[in-house]
Amino acid sequence: MIRIQNIKLDLDYTDLDLKKAVGMKLHIPFEKIQEIRIRKRSVDARKKERILFLLTLDVKAEGEKKILQKCRNDKDISLVQDQKYKIRICHQQNKKRPVVIGFGPAGMFCAYVLAKAGLRPIILERGCPVEERTEHVQNFKSSGILNPESNIQFGEGGAGTFSDGKLNTGIKDERIQFVLETFVQCGAPEEILWQAKPHIGTDYLIQVVKNFRRLLLTLGCEIVYHAKFVDFQTDSDQNLKSLVYMQDGQAHEIFTDHAVFALGHSARDTMEMLHEKKIMLTQKAFAMGVRIEHLQKDINKALYGKFWNHPALGAADYKLAVHLRNGRSLYTFCMCPGGEVVPASSESGHLAINGMSNFARNGKNANSALLVGIQPGDFGSEHPLAGMYLQREIEKKAFLAAGGNYAAPVICVGDFLKHRNSQKFGTVQPSYRPGTTFVSPDAYLPDFFCETLRQGIPELEKRIKGFAAPDAVLTGVESRSSSPVRMCRDENFQSMGFSGIYPCGEGAGYAGGITSAAVDGIKCAEAVIRDLEK
Repeated sequence: MIRIQNIKLDLDYTDLDLKKAVGMKLHIPFEKIQEIRIRKRSVDARKKERILFLLTLDVKAEGEKKILQKCRNDKDISLVQDQKYKIRICHQQNKKRPVVIGFGPAGMFCAYVLAKAGLRPIILERGCPVEERTEHVQNFKSSGILNPESNIQFGEGGAGTFSDGKLNTGIKDERIQFVLETFVQCGAPEEILWQAKPHIGTDYLIQVVKNFRRLLLTLGCEIVYHAKFVDFQTDSDQNLKSLVYMQDGQAHEIFTDHAVFALGHSARDTMEMLHEKKIMLTQKAFAMGVRIEHLQKDINKALYGKFWNHPALGAADYKLAVHLRNGRSLYTFCMCPGGEVVPASSESGHLAINGMSNFARNGKNANSALLVGIQPGDFGSEHPLAGMYLQREIEKKAFLAAGGNYAAPVICVGDFLKHRNSQKFGTVQPSYRPGTTFVSPDAYLPDFFCETLRQGIPELEKRIKGFAAPDAVLTGVESRSSSPVRMCRDENFQSMGFSGIYPCGEGAGYAGGITSAAVDGIKCAEAVIRDLEK
């Protein structure tokens, strides 16, 4: 096939317009084009008077060799071969089934590859199936009653299930296309295969997770819910022998010599257990902050100008960063167009929030995390879990500051910048449930956070008009953007000093989102297969 990059088309382009543009680029009659596949489509909004789509295409046409020869000097045209990720069958069948701990993206894809390899893994998930989990999340939002084992952090599908479902990632890896195609196989919209910024949305993700579960069960996997991993045993040479989990108050032991620890970034009690068991952990930089909400239509107008409500564009998103005079940086993260701010706590007496969107992104508000980077030097201790304890301390302060009932502390941007508390909302009404209380971030975030926010928000206004609007709303605290801990592993993906233990995904410090976590899960599965075939 021929790959063509940088094809620009109007927002209202038709299939015929697409064919004509390809024919013109290849210098052939468009009738000779046999097939066009969109590989990537993004929005070029640099010129507000004419917003365009920018496309990368794979094309089949008559006489491809002659076409490529004729276009050899065009850097946008090249030959491309379809490359499919192939799962390696494991011919060395182990009597002890491998175990995957955690059923988020890393655990799901790790289990899938192991199952396709013929190894029938057992999956331990401390939470419950996604149907029950959805009920618990909705109940928390409406009543303020937290289920510590079933919430936005814990349960089938992982934390990403209740998010915008973003699939774009900064990593480059051949496995990414396999991840996207598997999501589509499980019910995700096909357009995630070619969107420049693909997302699934919570409403689709819930069904995708159900279908993924069914797929794994047909491949011989066993999924154990409400199974909290609490211990493991090794022999004198530190080779894994067994795992222990609690379920309904009873301890259960599984004998295995291969376990993937795909724990997620919020399994704090498990991390404490691993530290006690001498698993090598190190501090890791991470970020915390607040969420900022605007009216989505105002973001659309700022970014798309007169095209702000064009149906082909949908809700506008953004990604911003600024380095400030205090030496810190402020950046946006996990922007949720047309979404809502949601309660993401997993520990009683601690408040954490996150952002969520459905696939249509048709909510009234836009929200995004506004994060400040934290380095190990900010943790105040050299303990491997010091960053985790800092998270916990700030979440407790936020919980108490807002009334101790899982209401979230909020403030309007204009009041925050003027060092005063808010008394009423403007046009932007906070989307967070179960409720909000007017509290400044000064009450729960360290001084350098608030200083960075006050310096950074006006700077971001220079990038997007209205970003520092006085009635934009800040909600706290966004504390779970990534893991503050890394589980050290060697070149074979095994925990340093142990055999048969594979730290994996975001919780282990090796990923930063759904797709990168899924890719790391695949890599860990490949490592297990390699070890079994030695």
